[in-house]
Amino acid sequence: MSVEKFEPKMSRPNRDEAEKAVETLLKWIGEDTEREGLRETPARYIRAFEEHFAGYDQDPAEELSKIFEDIEHYDDMVLVKNIDFVSHCEHHIAPIIGQAHVAYWPDKKIVGISKLARIVDVYAKRLTSQEKMTRNIAEIIFDVLEPKGCAVMVDANHQCMSTRGVGKAHSSTVTNHFTGIFKEDAEIRARFMEMVKK
Repeated sequence: MSVEKFEPKMSRPNRDEAEKAVETLLKWIGEDTEREGLRETPARYIRAFEEHFAGYDQDPAEELSKIFEDIEHYDDMVLVKNIDFVSHCEHHIAPIIGQAHVAYWPDKKIVGISKLARIVDVYAKRLTSQEKMTRNIAEIIFDVLEPKGCAVMVDANHQCMSTRGVGKAHSSTVTNHFTGIFKEDAEIRARFMEMVKK
């Protein structure tokens, strides 16, 4: 399996250039960037961008590097449910707000459960599609931990369609990605789905 890696194709603009770009957009919509309420907005916006898109500076494989090999014959899935996240769609840079449910079936390695939530954040804090994010979370866990299988479900509201466009405020999008025994065994897959719903 191949996990998508972020590799910038060009050098990044500096902070001053980024703030000037925000100022240009504010002027483009007809705003006066010199008025009191907007004077610091470009700087604030760039600081928010740093938080929203921190995943570009994080290596998901490194997040999973601290493993434990003494699993004491544990032979079942490990599921972390209801992992809240905020991402942004790569088409409109609009928020995607939802929850991820992440499971893996250990073989010889386990990882601290907080790391599964961190992996969700790494991929959520990038411009993405929900489909891509779901696949990347499952495949990095499968590649690094080498479990018997991995399952990821993501359920989210896309503000690019709830606050603009078709304006469907209560819509929810669900995506799944399965590897290993979760893909091969319908009963195990169904048990994952049932555990998520409980």
